[in-house]
Amino acid sequence: MNADSRRLAGRVALVTGASRGIGLAVARRLVAEGARVGLTARHPEALAEAVAALGGPTHAVAVAGRADDAGHRRAAVDAVTEAFGPVDVLVNNVGINPAYGPLVELDLAAARKILDVNLVGTLGWVQQVAAGMGERGGVVVNVSSIAGRTPSPGIAFYGVSKAAVDHLTACLAVELAPKVRVNAVAPAVVKTRFAAALHEGREEEVARAYPLGRLGLPRDVAGAVAFLASDDAAWITGQTLVLDGGVSLAGRPAG
Repeated sequence: MNADSRRLAGRVALVTGASRGIGLAVARRLVAEGARVGLTARHPEALAEAVAALGGPTHAVAVAGRADDAGHRRAAVDAVTEAFGPVDVLVNNVGINPAYGPLVELDLAAARKILDVNLVGTLGWVQQVAAGMGERGGVVVNVSSIAGRTPSPGIAFYGVSKAAVDHLTACLAVELAPKVRVNAVAPAVVKTRFAAALHEGREEEVARAYPLGRLGLPRDVAGAVAFLASDDAAWITGQTLVLDGGVSLAGRPAG
């Protein structure tokens, strides 16, 4: 990134799942480009560390809670609005996968939880900010996954939920146009705790499937999100930008 880039100066962003990994990298990138940022995640201690890393309360505020809790969503938006003003950019980095294994053995309570957080939670965040955005304009960027496009053994229902997020993105883009743009990014394997648990001890093997020769980094995703959040993407809506290191060109999934 050009150190002089301030293309998000004056914008107010809300980033969910922002205490570590992709969410924190996105928040860091948005602050670097001039935005002030609200952070949400489940763990208050990790959020406090994230706020400090972003330069303190002049740059970031945080509210701990769960994405599937409507009260938390209201409280988070209210806190960001009180600190910095109305939300201009919503980054939905919502995603859990509490169950691993074959779909035919998946506990249906776990399946419902995945949908409640990954899909319904994503929609809930948009509903919480959309009315205000519709009055003056805004941007939504959802974090999807390549697993929503390629069957991924062991995390198949997570992929199902992310496929639904891609379609939700397109539907919201039509409904909220022209004032609000809605896009998504779909990363392949990014070096996060989620990926480390899924591919324990196999990271180098998985990376060999990528024409670019490495796994993704959180900052790779953050750069794409910042682009979609900026006016450089002013004529892009309803799209899911695939960030897969070229693995789709190789014709096989990573991992």
